Amino acid sequence: MTKRWTLARQLLALQLVLVGVLVGVGTALAYADAQRAVDANARDKVLAVASTVADSPAVTDALATSLPSRDLQPFTERVRADTEVDFITIMDRDGVRFTHPDPAQIGRHFIGNTEPALEGRPFTETYAGTLGPSVRAVVPVFGEDGDVVALVAVGITVEAISAELNERLLPLAAVAAGVLAVGVTGSYFVSARLSRQTRGVAPGELRDMFEYYQAILHSVREGLVLVGRDGRIALCNSAARDLLGLPDSPRGTPVADLGLAEDLAATFTSPEPRSDELHLTDTRLLLVNTVPVRSGDRRMGNAVTLRDHTELQNLTGELDTVRGFAESLRSQAHESANRLHAVISLIELGRTDRAVALATAELEVAQQLTDRVVGAVSEPVLAALLLGKLSEASERGVDLELTADTAMQETDGEVDARDLITILGNLIDNAMDAAVEGAAERAPSVAVTIRTDAGELFVRVADSGAGIADEADIFRRGWSTKGETGRGLGLALVGQAVRRLGGAIEVANDEGAVFTVRVPLSSVR
Repeated sequence: MTKRWTLARQLLALQLVLVGVLVGVGTALAYADAQRAVDANARDKVLAVASTVADSPAVTDALATSLPSRDLQPFTERVRADTEVDFITIMDRDGVRFTHPDPAQIGRHFIGNTEPALEGRPFTETYAGTLGPSVRAVVPVFGEDGDVVALVAVGITVEAISAELNERLLPLAAVAAGVLAVGVTGSYFVSARLSRQTRGVAPGELRDMFEYYQAILHSVREGLVLVGRDGRIALCNSAARDLLGLPDSPRGTPVADLGLAEDLAATFTSPEPRSDELHLTDTRLLLVNTVPVRSGDRRMGNAVTLRDHTELQNLTGELDTVRGFAESLRSQAHESANRLHAVISLIELGRTDRAVALATAELEVAQQLTDRVVGAVSEPVLAALLLGKLSEASERGVDLELTADTAMQETDGEVDARDLITILGNLIDNAMDAAVEGAAERAPSVAVTIRTDAGELFVRVADSGAGIADEADIFRRGWSTKGETGRGLGLALVGQAVRRLGGAIEVANDEGAVFTVRVPLSSVR
């Protein structure tokens, strides 16, 4: 099986190719530029030397003699040596040389073009003469009457130009080699770092891994949120968005800007681990865990998991209600057993009339209580809850009373029973607790009013306790007058249920706490 190249190795190969190509192209361009510059310098030099020689009075004076070569040859050789050109040739209009670096060539015809110069125009060209290919300039020599009387040709061989170009190539090659070495070294270190960070994973494997992780991340039912050290959301899966009620991906958003409750936001950014904390949102009860993420000694942020505890809490509430019913039945069974023993004893003593009277009175009290509740509240769920709470109140010594204006008709199961149990059950439980705590000052009592009026459900629970000292925080999770760890969830659940149903809850003090709940019937049907 062929081993696939890792991402780091592929990147290294790509970088080496790019560096090599860039250095090669740069070197070629620099070489071409140097060649052009050397050629241009050579043309400028020969043209300047030729123009200077043509304008020299010594040249025109020598041309007027019968033997021009006698004076011009030494003159041109001195100038050639001083200017470091390869040849200076002075010729007549027919191209017959008066001077040449090789004296044997004097008197012979010049090899090259002379037409532009004969017309009075200096020019440069590359041409192969007696000394080989050369860059040359041909300049006219004007007489006193302005006519062209001779020509001056000055040239530098291509070999000399190439030698100068080669001298420039050495530093160019050194620079190119240095750039290549730096590029290769940098590419190696970048590749090594990438290899460490990607753990030597090939691109295909990295793509598959990312797709698998994304699929798993968004398919799990638990919410997962990664919070960076800067308090911004680094990752949030679909379940977390649903649980938190976020419409879009909050990636990059500060936790403080998500609109979460202060205690929940503090849990998200806590530097310490948080385990199985219950937090309430407007519609859900969440079980939150926060684990700080570290890389060595460096803190990267927090990993936060969210679990929906709403259904479990509702089931727990229903279980508590059933347990309350069971306790009420136990209490009633206990009281009934006592009374039954009394009746049996009276019969054994022959006091049957007293036994019948006692049994009848007890039956009348129980029937009156049941008739009072069922007559006022025909909704079976609430009626059952109230009967259980009445028995519990009787056992705790609390006078639980249904007010005279209590009246609620059966809704044929269209009312959300769980929300009603949450609201009424918790309010009555808290009211009885407050009434019992204030029993030293006044007899413990709780008054409950339930009615449907003008398209809304009205619930009012008043107690004889000490009242509410701070109304601002009573619906926050953890708020409690008892100061016990783990309490303070009941009123928070009440507030959540009322908000979920689109209702409102008011709190007042009137010889105790008074809670008033109004919920539109359309929201609970």
